[in-house]
Amino acid sequence: MAPETPTVMHVRCPGHLPEDTYRQVLEQLTELSPVVQALPPSAALVDLRGALAYHGKDAHHLAEMLRIRTISRLGVDVRVGVGPSITVAATASARVEPPGGVLAITPHEVTDWLAPLPVEALHGIGPRQAEALHTYGIHRVGLLAAVPSATVQRVLGGRAGRLAADRARGIDPRPVTPRALPASATVAHVFPRHTLDGAEVRAALLDLVGGLGHRLRHRHQAAGALTLTLRFPDGTTWATSRRLPRPSAHDDDLRTTAYRLIDTAGLQRARVTALTLRADDLLDSAHTADQLTLDTSREARLAAESTTDRINDKYGPHTVGPATTFRHAS
Repeated sequence: MAPETPTVMHVRCPGHLPEDTYRQVLEQLTELSPVVQALPPSAALVDLRGALAYHGKDAHHLAEMLRIRTISRLGVDVRVGVGPSITVAATASARVEPPGGVLAITPHEVTDWLAPLPVEALHGIGPRQAEALHTYGIHRVGLLAAVPSATVQRVLGGRAGRLAADRARGIDPRPVTPRALPASATVAHVFPRHTLDGAEVRAALLDLVGGLGHRLRHRHQAAGALTLTLRFPDGTTWATSRRLPRPSAHDDDLRTTAYRLIDTAGLQRARVTALTLRADDLLDSAHTADQLTLDTSREARLAAESTTDRINDKYGPHTVGPATTFRHAS
């Protein structure tokens, strides 16, 4: 699809998904595009128009990328539909068999793809509307599209009939309306085996700091506080929180606070199975201000941070990062 083509992604998560996990799926969506509309409790819409040019990938590739990320990071597979409108994208995602997959419909495929579907498969057609249409012999979307709009309005009622007739023809001008980003951002690391190695725990924490900072900067947000949670082999957890001196999304500030949190744990010989780092009290970065500083080292690190973000955006996460996080690389 050309970047200028309106392109909508409709994402369906597994049913009965915990709210915290659903929030984390929404966070993965914001890494693709800033225009995300949450549809609680388990679905969401994404406007990909700007994302296609930004990522240099087509819509199907971005949808597959999303699946890989949600599976690898959250253990959650999603069903994704992509189309030129909300109706087409949502109808497509419903046609994907669980547990997950991608179905992308290009603008020139819409009419032929919709035509053979049963009318109840068209997003927005409820059971009673489908039953009314069946009574008049309208069983397929293609036939619904062929019937004059005035006739469909007499069957379903004025507004409902007009919408059904339009959507059967692939007409749906509704935009994706962004909703507020989640009130927190969470990253997690699970160790492949129980670890006593303090340096390994600290390296994993540093990696989480880098991922969290990149996510906040991408979302144009700043954290007011951090919460660190440790999980132990017996399933118990330990958590502590600390406010930052001032809201920030810079790795320098997040790292300093995160290290203070891990020092508070006093691990010594405790075995750790997982780390979770959460940014709380998020603010729009436009409402925060960086203090002027004469620290040239910090200014250099901030400049390097911006360059690192661009490289990781282009070539993928963890392409560039602190050497400590690659301590086990051969």
